[in-house]
Amino acid sequence: MNVPTWVWLLTIGATTAFLLVDVFVIGRRPHVPSMGEAARHLTLYVALAVLFGLGVWYFAGPDYSAQFFAGWLTEYSLLVDNLFVFLIIMAKFAVPHRLQQTALMVGIVIALVLRGVFIAVGAAAINAFSWIFFVFGAFLVYTAVRLFRDYRRHDESEDLPDNGLMRFVKHRFNATDEFRGTRLTVSEHGKRLITPMLIVIVALGSTDLLFALDSIPAIYGLTHEPYLVLTANLFALMGLRQLYFLIGGLLRRLVYLNIGLAVLLAFIGVKLGLHAMHENTVPFINGGQPVQWAPDIPISLSLAVIVGVLVLTTVASLVRSGREARAEPAAPPAATGEKAEQGTDDA
Repeated sequence: MNVPTWVWLLTIGATTAFLLVDVFVIGRRPHVPSMGEAARHLTLYVALAVLFGLGVWYFAGPDYSAQFFAGWLTEYSLLVDNLFVFLIIMAKFAVPHRLQQTALMVGIVIALVLRGVFIAVGAAAINAFSWIFFVFGAFLVYTAVRLFRDYRRHDESEDLPDNGLMRFVKHRFNATDEFRGTRLTVSEHGKRLITPMLIVIVALGSTDLLFALDSIPAIYGLTHEPYLVLTANLFALMGLRQLYFLIGGLLRRLVYLNIGLAVLLAFIGVKLGLHAMHENTVPFINGGQPVQWAPDIPISLSLAVIVGVLVLTTVASLVRSGREARAEPAAPPAATGEKAEQGTDDA
């Protein structure tokens, strides 16, 4: 796929303009978006992604278009898993609802920058080392096994995600006890203090960095085109903030999400391994010669598997959640009775 330089520049310029609008327009008007507002924006971003994919079909052919849609859907599904962690971070730090949109926006900006670096590093590694696909594939299969084990353990822990960067920020700097709007630092009594907002942003950005370790190898298993990898990530991240507010309650009903993601990552990991064997140059594998029996899984099959797994996971999750909700006993109307008794006692 030959992407002209001006297309790269136009894509980066449009993304920069989008981020500037977010920072200087939305960032200065922190508020809780209504369901209608979130739905409209999310619909717009999804429509733009679909139009972009159709444009890729028109200019580059159906194969590259399928690669984009497969990558976009995979990134979106992995980002939905991110939202669970984001919900925990917001709850644990008690981020005011009107400030959550700003925190998410800054976290997304950090994610875009970090993923851009990861995409460039991944492309350079692929060009320099053909065996890197073995590493990517093994890592994705390992991640799939870990996700499945997490589900089997029924790990519902909502402990605050922690990492070295968060520990450094919390221990190295003094922080205020309360949020100060969207400000990241304040000066009090001649000392510079950070606010909880800065810690939240660090938590969101560094957590997404950990998730990118899974998502970037996964999408390179679906397309080797850096431009499609970049645009799939851009379109997935653009609707993340609206998705957070629109389906925050629905996320907890996706009880089989980890299983679906485990299946997807395992499938892509196997696909990467087969591709690496098909183009093998590693000396101790088949004498450095390609393994003839190892097939390349076509992108059309990959797209069908991705769509099928996501649909099945969502439907099965909603069916189970609905069944459990109906099975739960209704709360006894004790409140009215208790109030009546209290009123009698008082009398």
